[in-house]
Amino acid sequence: MIIPCFFTVLSCTAETTDKALEPWQLAEKSEQWEPVPKAVEAPADAPPSDALVLFDGTNLSQWESAKGGKAEWALEEGVLTVVPGKGNIRTKRAFCDAQVHLEWRTPAQFGDRDGQRRNNSGVFLQERYEVQILDSHANPTYSNGQAASIYKQHIPLVNASRPPGEWQTYDIIFKAPRFEHKKLVEPATITVLHNGVLVQNHKEILGTTVWIGEPEYEFHDCAPIALQDHNDPVSFRNIWVREL
Repeated sequence: MIIPCFFTVLSCTAETTDKALEPWQLAEKSEQWEPVPKAVEAPADAPPSDALVLFDGTNLSQWESAKGGKAEWALEEGVLTVVPGKGNIRTKRAFCDAQVHLEWRTPAQFGDRDGQRRNNSGVFLQERYEVQILDSHANPTYSNGQAASIYKQHIPLVNASRPPGEWQTYDIIFKAPRFEHKKLVEPATITVLHNGVLVQNHKEILGTTVWIGEPEYEFHDCAPIALQDHNDPVSFRNIWVREL
């Protein structure tokens, strides 16, 4: 049924008005000028200007032992390396939603070690949710435990690993879980780029990553970022975070 224009006065008036406008005037109707995004400097070889630098090769002032006290990993020539047996380290500050960048390297020589024994570490968001670090170049292991996996939860889309001895990068976008009255109302999500390649695409984290058993959520607030001592001399450099 055709509805006469007098039954839809507002609609007809708007249509008539639009027909009288030039294309550029019509285009203006869908333009949004506010809010204006804050300007951020993004140099090619340095962190964004709004990033908090967690490690730039000079000191460990942003880190502490996960057990409390001084971080006792080795710092030589701008490189941070796990000292086996000294335990995990974590940031002194706590973080919720975050963009995290880090670079890591496994030793070039690994002897006869294979699988999970070939230079293992990890980066833990909020000290609970692990992105696996492992020499996964020509080194078969269970797929949800290889490099760039969300440990024991999500297999990476591809294996973007470089050979041992070469520096590798992780760029992580993490949205923390939401709790109300200490009960989970929205799980955490994570996106990971390994050496610039998308390997985890907005995956839902199922709970704390664990070696044995099933993941479960526990109530927590914002929490530190941690690096794992898995008794292997894995190295790190250029670590920064942007709070989102």
